[in-house]
Amino acid sequence: MSKPPKAIEKATEQPWIFRTYSGHSTAAKSNALYKTNLAKGQTGLSIAFDLPTQTGYDSDHVLARGEVGKVGVPISHIGDMRTLLDGIPLDRMNTSMTINATAAWVLALYIAVADEQGAPRTSLTGTIQNDIIKEYLSRGTYVFPPEPSLRLIRDTITYTYRQVPRWNPTNVCSYHLQEAGATPVQELAFALATAIAVLDTVKKSGAVPDEEFGTVVGRISFFVNAGLRFITEICKMRAFTELWDEITAERYGVKDVKNRRFRYGVQVNSLGLTEQQPENNVARILLEMLAVTLSKNARARAVQLPAWNEAMGLPRPWDQQWSLRMQQILAYETDLLGYGDIFDGSTEIARKVAELKGEALAELRRIEEMGGAVAAIDYMKRRLVESNAERVARIESGEQVVVGVNRWGETEPSPLSTGTGAILTVDESVEADQIDRLVAWRAQRDTAACENALAALEQDARAGTNIMEASIACAKAGVTTGEWGATLRRVFGEYRAPTGVGKVSAANGTDVEAVRRRVDDVSDRLGRRIKILIGKPGLDGHSNGAEQIAVRARDCGMEVVYEGIRLTPAQIVRAAIEESAHVVGLSILSGSHVPLVRDVLERMKSEGAGDIPVVIGGIIPPEDAELLRGLGVAGVYTPRNFELNAIMSDIVGLVERGAD
Repeated sequence: MSKPPKAIEKATEQPWIFRTYSGHSTAAKSNALYKTNLAKGQTGLSIAFDLPTQTGYDSDHVLARGEVGKVGVPISHIGDMRTLLDGIPLDRMNTSMTINATAAWVLALYIAVADEQGAPRTSLTGTIQNDIIKEYLSRGTYVFPPEPSLRLIRDTITYTYRQVPRWNPTNVCSYHLQEAGATPVQELAFALATAIAVLDTVKKSGAVPDEEFGTVVGRISFFVNAGLRFITEICKMRAFTELWDEITAERYGVKDVKNRRFRYGVQVNSLGLTEQQPENNVARILLEMLAVTLSKNARARAVQLPAWNEAMGLPRPWDQQWSLRMQQILAYETDLLGYGDIFDGSTEIARKVAELKGEALAELRRIEEMGGAVAAIDYMKRRLVESNAERVARIESGEQVVVGVNRWGETEPSPLSTGTGAILTVDESVEADQIDRLVAWRAQRDTAACENALAALEQDARAGTNIMEASIACAKAGVTTGEWGATLRRVFGEYRAPTGVGKVSAANGTDVEAVRRRVDDVSDRLGRRIKILIGKPGLDGHSNGAEQIAVRARDCGMEVVYEGIRLTPAQIVRAAIEESAHVVGLSILSGSHVPLVRDVLERMKSEGAGDIPVVIGGIIPPEDAELLRGLGVAGVYTPRNFELNAIMSDIVGLVERGAD
């Protein structure tokens, strides 16, 4: 008689923290969403802030138009933060806040609300991302130049390691590096170079005694990405853990092994999510999650998964629930947590880990020779644009297969992504309502107290004093996000990061040659080169698509004007006229495409430039695409349009029709 099957092993360790990256519309609606997700079994918060909050502007600033509440929740003052966290006990919650340039301010607001709740600062646990170098390279929500930005990171680190000792004051983020096209080696090297720059800044300041420096190192965390090549990604994570242990021991002399642990959270890859056959994204997300959970010695401390339909727009609560359930099934229904590291002793894994470590160390030495991460920003940005251009070219050629996109595109209609409410949209009235609340807030607060608090902040910033206590005082006085940001802008100035486009080129083949011949022909008829102006209006910092369009347009022989991110519609229209552009291409991925494009088109008409065709790329639902065409947009491109040469051909056609 056969023996009964052995029961699944009982888990010997607690699972990672389950998070869902979320926040939209208003603080009240986001608070309701958080409570719902926590009730469904989420074990930590991951707060998404809108772009004005991330870049230090109030909701009524000119650059905030169309962006309020779109990619996250607007937090303009402590009143918004109170509403966002209402009923959530901060002394028992692990909160991750994706915030960088304004990290010190948002942390100050969080601490101020915790004080109001009576939660001891020593009980607060969580993370602020607070990684500005990756903002220069990929995400684009930077404000200040590198040196003062590192100073602000230093201030949060040296403040929290004593005052809020369980908090992670910086979360070195390689996630967006991979989203910008980074190879595994680049993700390893660029993230570790950033961490070194941060720790070197703290050490150089002398604000932390040598005997306590290990404690500071122990609070540094990372936020990584995991793509579909999940064996390589497993090896990348094992390489991260080994390299960090070696760097912290050898460079900083950290003795305690606990302080040398590579502690990381993860959101798996969103770059590979497809608008075509979006149901395939469920399998992609699951496989990517395995890359950061299977290897016990390199397992994530917190995991958040994108929703299957994020390539089409904001996910609904049900979509986020689906991603949460994937984590719960893996953690509680399988026997994964009952075993040690199943990859220990694998010669194939060891070989790949050694290969990644060797290449990453070589890249780190190259960056070190340039003077470190800050000095190498131009170099790293250019390498990311190059890598992404190569990735796009592989997909176009079919060398890199994407199921449902460049192979097996035949499909049945998906019942999951059709009908009213298939994706979540943010009503345009949200912005007006938020501005009304902001105006009312300013009217009822103690203006003198705010002015005094801001004066103290400016004094500390100019004197080199840690700005955290002054920022907390500003929060409690009722200062707004835009006022805090404006004060530090006066002291530190602002910054425009490099575009990385440079002389990057990755396109070749007959398709490109055919477009080049058309460009040459139409340019000859015009008497000058076809010129395209590529603009990113508003605060959206996701520049990867704009960069690839700029690179390909130049490869095809066009003259390209691209000045990077964060331009007002007025600046874009003025540049189009001054540059005598034949086409204006707008890139908007924040969901603010309708109001911003409408603004651009109206300004072009009023300036007598209404005959210049405008095309747009972004995450644009079909109904919005129709609306934009009705407004006069000549072409709408979404992630579905992965063949850049076809886009280039369309652009040449627009110019050609105008020339006839």
